[in-house]
Amino acid sequence: MSREPVGTFCLVLHSHLPWLLRHGAWPVGEDWLYQAWAHSYLPVVETLDRLAARGHRDLLTLGVTPVLAAQLDHPAALRAMHTWLADWQLRAHEAHVTDPALATREHRAAAHALEVFERDWRHGGSPVLRRLADSRTVELLGGPATHPFAPLLPGRVRRFLLDAGLRDGALRLGRRPAGIWAPECGYAPGLEQDYAAAGVKRFLVDGPALRGDTAAAHPVDGTDVVAFGRDLEVTYRVWSPRAGYPGAAEYRDFHTYDHTTGLKPARVTGRRVATADKKPYDPDRAAAAVARDAADFVDTVRTRLADLRAPRGRPGLVVSAFDTELFGHWWHEGPAWLEAVLTALPEAGVRVTTLRGAVEAGHVEEPVVLPASSWGSGKDWRVWDGLAVRELVADNEDVARRLLAAVDGAGESAGRDATLDALATQAALALSSDWAFMVTKDSAAHYARRRAAEHRDRVRELTDLLPAGRHAEAAARAATFAAQDDVFGRLDARALRRQPSRQAAPTYSGVGSLA
Repeated sequence: MSREPVGTFCLVLHSHLPWLLRHGAWPVGEDWLYQAWAHSYLPVVETLDRLAARGHRDLLTLGVTPVLAAQLDHPAALRAMHTWLADWQLRAHEAHVTDPALATREHRAAAHALEVFERDWRHGGSPVLRRLADSRTVELLGGPATHPFAPLLPGRVRRFLLDAGLRDGALRLGRRPAGIWAPECGYAPGLEQDYAAAGVKRFLVDGPALRGDTAAAHPVDGTDVVAFGRDLEVTYRVWSPRAGYPGAAEYRDFHTYDHTTGLKPARVTGRRVATADKKPYDPDRAAAAVARDAADFVDTVRTRLADLRAPRGRPGLVVSAFDTELFGHWWHEGPAWLEAVLTALPEAGVRVTTLRGAVEAGHVEEPVVLPASSWGSGKDWRVWDGLAVRELVADNEDVARRLLAAVDGAGESAGRDATLDALATQAALALSSDWAFMVTKDSAAHYARRRAAEHRDRVRELTDLLPAGRHAEAAARAATFAAQDDVFGRLDARALRRQPSRQAAPTYSGVGSLA
């Protein structure tokens, strides 16, 4: 091992699901939450705990969106998650008749998950996350309340949702997050001013936003807010639109189910192998593949850092960022791969740290002006503002306009208004970036359209009732909506009121607007 690190590596995991509680079950709905919880959140935290017990600190930067954190803490979700884990055990029992090896493996996994859940998660996700942050095992990132695509929102709505998300993070985690995962890495010039005003010190963009120069963080356009860019050369080694480790023949195949039990009995086998011809999953083969691919990734990171250091004359930075749900949910062996990589990188002479740690280590260089960007297809806004979602974009503009008009029309009040708070919640849920993503990618598009329309229609209903003076009827409907969507107990619509003394936010003249 070198006396001086060849460079610094930051792994960033983005944990996010839209609000799913009480909005359907299978194939899209609450089961999506419980699958990700069982197969990603539990094992990833276990991995971090094991590494921390061996003396590792500042392992990675973990983003947990406020809307996901709300579900991980929700009593109804906690009860249902316990039931889901028990049902997993029962399904494993059913598999014993046809596939004893699968049944044994799944029963052990379900029993272990139940034990971990009852021991560590019984009071919700916030105590788990606080423990990881307080021990400096991870740095936690926050974000806007319901994961909206910020560049397309009016300024007041955008700032309201950012502040609401950061306040919620402070409530759950005991500290206001200093870094955020900007939803979808969506950026437009001027957003850094919002971040600075909200106390945000660092955020993520995709590599092309920095024109591929991701070897350091950069202050953005006259502020002290620094942007980190994903190194796509390294990140795509794991997961890309066309390739990556999870597609290897030895790994468990995500898409092949035993339709009686819902368990997954097969390995990938080959990219063009029909489902009926998939080979049985073999844990020993998979473990060997994990070792192989972890070693390849460590070599890739070290080589990349060495290549960055040579022309620069100083150590560089590699930031690799993924959805947390890749590790365990989509890629069954992902948590084992994480543990192998985070163990081996320091042994290979690479400093492993968080985004905060990278700043502390001096990986901040000259200021930059960033272009409009995202981490979606084309690295622009087409996924959330393209032809496929033209109606959703128009609906979202109407939702935001109605929300602001209702708040402005209510006038000053001494206390909170439950009807306006429920209206703000429904608007926030309608503005989730997930619905446009799912429609554009044709991934459960029917569910996404239904959810977006449901919340849009609730906003319209309330904003039709209020100007008509039908306040009692609006209050009754708002209470019904709030009973189903009790996401944020402290979401206060009064924060949306105009602030006359505030300097106008910068505007962006391209597609959409920051105004």
